[in-house]
Amino acid sequence: MSSVQIRSAERALSVGTWMIVAGAMLYSILTVTPLAAAHTPDEWDWTAPILPLVVDAAVVIVVRLDAVLARLGGNGGRWPVVLRWMTGCMTLALNVAESALRKDLVGVAVHAVAPLLLIVTAETGLAYRRAITAALDAQKAQRKAEQAERERAAQERREAVEQRAREEREHAAALAREQREHEARLAREQTEREEAARREEREQREARERAEREARERREREREQNERDRERREREAAQRRQEEQRQREEAARRERAALLAGGPVNEKLPEDRARAIVHAAFGEGLPVRSAVELCGWSIGWVSTRYQEHRDAVAGRTLEGASS
Repeated sequence: MSSVQIRSAERALSVGTWMIVAGAMLYSILTVTPLAAAHTPDEWDWTAPILPLVVDAAVVIVVRLDAVLARLGGNGGRWPVVLRWMTGCMTLALNVAESALRKDLVGVAVHAVAPLLLIVTAETGLAYRRAITAALDAQKAQRKAEQAERERAAQERREAVEQRAREEREHAAALAREQREHEARLAREQTEREEAARREEREQREARERAEREARERREREREQNERDRERREREAAQRRQEEQRQREEAARRERAALLAGGPVNEKLPEDRARAIVHAAFGEGLPVRSAVELCGWSIGWVSTRYQEHRDAVAGRTLEGASS
């Protein structure tokens, strides 16, 4: 049953209960007032309706507060029960008192209907209201449980969505991280290859430079060695030439000495020998007259030979200076 139906039943119970209470109150006033007036002094007859009104007011209080307590799910204790049964018994006693005094059983039965119906209705209404309150509380608890279940399901769905989103983010982050690591590894490998290529190129360049330097140094050493060898050969050649020149000069000196050792002559010597003696005399620096005495030729001839030797010496000197 829905909450709307329960509230509708509760309204029907309230309307019916208050109709019974109103009818019982009206019937009680009409029944009890003559009885109270008969047992009240004549000057106080006007107070006769007060008694049923007071009793019925207590009934109204009991019914109303029981309804409120039942609606709130509370329990007033034993005093509300005492008041409820006391007012019910008082209403029943007041309504059947006149018939009972006349010993009219039918009247007792007739006048007992409304009080008994009010008492039973009050108790039944209280039980109904408690049952309705329990049902409403059960529905509220069920709705709360359903709401909690829906909230839990929604929370689980949100958590599942957040979990999926978190997993997707983590997966995307892992992919991005792997991509970055892959790119970094490729870049590192590329850098290492480039570095290796540069290092190899540098090593090759250094090797070429070292080879070229060694070749230059070797060529320089060879050139220096060749230069030293050439200088050594030149020195040796110069020494040999000097030695040969010295030997030739020595031989020429000995030869000149041998030629000049003959002393003055009184006749002309053969031309070849005379030329040799003139050459020796020129080499020794002897004057022309001494050469004439040694070869026996004329001064003019000897002077001519001396001039020839001087010209030859001057020519050799010019050739040495030009070379």
